[in-house]
Amino acid sequence: MTSPELRRWPPSDRKYRRSEVSAVVGSGDTVWARVASELLLWKVKTASGFVVDSTGPASPGDLLYVTARIFGATVVEPVEVVAVVQEPGRVGFAYRTMPGHPVSGEEAFIVHRHGDEVHLTIRSLTRAGSHQPWRVLYPLLLVAQRIVRRRYLRALS
Repeated sequence: MTSPELRRWPPSDRKYRRSEVSAVVGSGDTVWARVASELLLWKVKTASGFVVDSTGPASPGDLLYVTARIFGATVVEPVEVVAVVQEPGRVGFAYRTMPGHPVSGEEAFIVHRHGDEVHLTIRSLTRAGSHQPWRVLYPLLLVAQRIVRRRYLRALS
């Protein structure tokens, strides 16, 4: 759904709240090599305050838990990696949420080059999770998502 392999993200299911944000994280071959490697090792999440129970690079089919601390509470987020892209000038992955996750949807993290510049793009499709208390807390989770996206954009700089 978030299509990390595509430069242009086509329209998606209207049942989901759609977001795509990007930032320049540096320039040059050295930055590209570092950021491309770190992204697949989940640094965009871990440098943003999450704990990821994976020690290897993202791989399609990986089932894992991402743990967040929000307002003093620990939230465990089960996810499944659904896509990985490794091309010259483009590296990324996408995961979908699994039952028990606070929201329903998919998120992608993509690093790509525009000339010498290295960019990070985050795409997400989100809707309220099906279970309480997350369903009723969905408006607060959207605020938290905006804060976390800003952290993601700074995580690999």
